[in-house]
Amino acid sequence: MSNQNNASGLTNTEDDELTLPRASINKMIKELVPSVRIANEARELILNCCTEFIHLLSSEANEICNQLHKKTINAEHVLMALEKLGFGDYQTEAEAVLKDCKAVAAKRRRQSTRLENLGIPEEELLRQQQELFAKARQEQAFAEQQQWEQLQAAAQQAQASAPPNNDDDYE
Repeated sequence: MSNQNNASGLTNTEDDELTLPRASINKMIKELVPSVRIANEARELILNCCTEFIHLLSSEANEICNQLHKKTINAEHVLMALEKLGFGDYQTEAEAVLKDCKAVAAKRRRQSTRLENLGIPEEELLRQQQELFAKARQEQAFAEQQQWEQLQAAAQQAQASAPPNNDDDYE
């Protein structure tokens, strides 16, 4: 019975796939109004409103994209959709978020190319890594050898300082 069709013609499981994660919505609510308790019914309503808004905005952005004979919805299409739907007041905030997203993406690209920007070929870096591994193995073997020698010396010293064993006397 959980897979019955709802008003939009989608089954409940298909509809669940088209909603925002409840945990994300709950986290946003807690961050925005930490001292206010929100009923589960109200949380569900907020979730549905957010989902519906995203569907409305993306559909309008898609129409704008099609009118401009483009195949990919880009940020400008979304900003135009905000204006067309009467949410022009949010355009400045949306542009600020877009700017932040672009800055984060640029930072990620710079970090991913940091290795390439070293100016050292990958083969040279691999050779240096192998040298470091070999040096580390050599140092570890040397430390183990010293530890073994110390144990041997301690065993010989213990044997030398032990009282003689007179098991040969049967008197």
